[in-house]
Amino acid sequence: MLRLIATSLCLRCQHATALPLNLRPCVTLSSAENRQTVEDLYDLSVDIQKIRKLKGWVLHQSQAYTKQVAEVLKDMGASDSSVSQILAVHPEAVLCHPEQMQAQRELWMSVCPNQKDLIGIIEKFPASFFTSFSHHDNQRNNIAYFQSLNLNKRIITKLMASAPQSFSRPVEQNEVMVRTLQQAYQELGGEEANMKIWLQKLLSQNPFVLLKPPEALRQNLLFLRDKGFSTAELLHLLSKLRGFVTELNPDSMRRTLAYSQDAMGCSEADLRDIILNCPAVLYYPETILADRIKCLLSAGISMSQIISTPTVLELTTQIVMYRIQRLRAYGYDVRTGSLEVLNGTKKDFEMLVVTTKRERTCVSRGWEGGGVIYVNNFHFPSAAVCITQHGPVVMVIATAQMMRK
Repeated sequence: MLRLIATSLCLRCQHATALPLNLRPCVTLSSAENRQTVEDLYDLSVDIQKIRKLKGWVLHQSQAYTKQVAEVLKDMGASDSSVSQILAVHPEAVLCHPEQMQAQRELWMSVCPNQKDLIGIIEKFPASFFTSFSHHDNQRNNIAYFQSLNLNKRIITKLMASAPQSFSRPVEQNEVMVRTLQQAYQELGGEEANMKIWLQKLLSQNPFVLLKPPEALRQNLLFLRDKGFSTAELLHLLSKLRGFVTELNPDSMRRTLAYSQDAMGCSEADLRDIILNCPAVLYYPETILADRIKCLLSAGISMSQIISTPTVLELTTQIVMYRIQRLRAYGYDVRTGSLEVLNGTKKDFEMLVVTTKRERTCVSRGWEGGGVIYVNNFHFPSAAVCITQHGPVVMVIATAQMMRK
């Protein structure tokens, strides 16, 4: 699920672009490049060619504040390299009037712990900081609203950075969506004492939920209720999907559920269990699920194994085949073992491989004779005794099959 969330957030951040020219106040285009702007950027070691290629229109503005913007950034603690990086990625920053930039600085510092953290945010999300000054009042009102909900300042900062659109619009729109989320949580049996923490997690993990129409949430929850999910199960799904339930729709879920039930040959009750164990299944279209199931079956994995560990469907076919091959090299047969070993992040899996490799060559003392030995919940059907100067020890045969106990 985290992979799904991380991918979606990254794609959205990439699509967060600056305001079009017709929405920018006091911007005047010139037929030729502003020579002073170009010289100032050169002095700051900014990649001019990159700007010309991607956002050349910035260099044609008759009015720019390159030196002043750089000075404010440095006053906030940004290094020379950091300044050049920010201006290369987001050259529109040089069009920001110093007074407006100072106002933005003060606004962000009302929720940001310190200027070092703020510079880090500007480096990653420059478009979120250098927004049109016409949005300043909306930003201030939205900050005040989220503070009134007693949300952690870091959560508010993260919302402003990763979903700036939600702070640029009138506060009333965010109030409606937050109320809808709170009502859904309460109607599904959520405890009032835990609602603030629940809301913080949801907004932190999917800030873009605020930009979705409240009706989408209601329709999706009604659809899932009609499919037999209880109120407690709906709350579980809403929490596990972390707001991504608003990005679904009844038609896509209907097709996904119909395909999944047909492909797995399971009952509706079994299908609900699968969804509860792996809510991300709801998010994938039939074509993706078909490719992933086909990949697993072609590797000799049974459908019953997939049903027992549906979270394996969150992995791409490339990742699945790579991990199966790595484990096979160390004697682990996914056709007879647990599929849990395929799950987890890349770091988790590599740690498992290192542990498995170490266990395959480990030496266990105090055992004599043949048979099965157990190491960290894995059992090795074949072993050999080796006599050393320290006495008899058991050596795991390199080709021994490794299975879950």
